[in-house]
Amino acid sequence: MSLQWYDFVGFAGTFVILAAYFGLQVRKLDGNGALYSILNLLGAGGILVSVVYATQMNWPVFTIELAWMVISLYGIWFSLKRRFASKPAV
Repeated sequence: MSLQWYDFVGFAGTFVILAAYFGLQVRKLDGNGALYSILNLLGAGGILVSVVYATQMNWPVFTIELAWMVISLYGIWFSLKRRFASKPAV
């Protein structure tokens, strides 16, 4: 078994999600912040790439990663909306 480029993208995505979760646990990242959601979006995207390019499609993994990305996009939107709503108008 030899690893392909998309396997490395998937490993990178996995690392990014785990790093975000670790950052949350050690209180270096805010779970309501945009950065946490951005890291989750990028990580899920990496895993999704590896699933799509794999020889055999894994539909359950595809589904959860796609949902992870949609939820992360919502988190980014909500975080940015909250940030701009709290800034005073100049």
